[in-house]
Amino acid sequence: MSKSNQKEINWLSEVEAHNYPAAECYLSIIYNPNKVAQIMIDLKASELVQYKAKDIFRASHLSLLGVSNSHVQKDRKKINKGIALSPLLLVRDELNGRVIIADGYHRLCAIYEFNEDAMICCKIV
Repeated sequence: MSKSNQKEINWLSEVEAHNYPAAECYLSIIYNPNKVAQIMIDLKASELVQYKAKDIFRASHLSLLGVSNSHVQKDRKKINKGIALSPLLLVRDELNGRVIIADGYHRLCAIYEFNEDAMICCKIV
């Protein structure tokens, strides 16, 4: 598919409120409560930035979920309808040289299938 025919991804101007508790829950599996609390403060205060979908995947070391995943399907439908998506929440894991997708993995997988070069709105700390 040529770049001119690729779907435009629309983004909300702010992270949806329910994404922060989801990120916090996930991060609480990885980090101690004090570190999670600081990460959440930093994420909420950080500005939106953009990275290519393929670069986030490479940095995360995660596998791409297929279209058969119900959450990926739901996000693909939103993209097709032009519904704006919530920005991703990312955490740099410098010790392990990767990025943790604290919230937005399914959105990222859905977008990647449309265009691996798509610019992803996110917050990263």
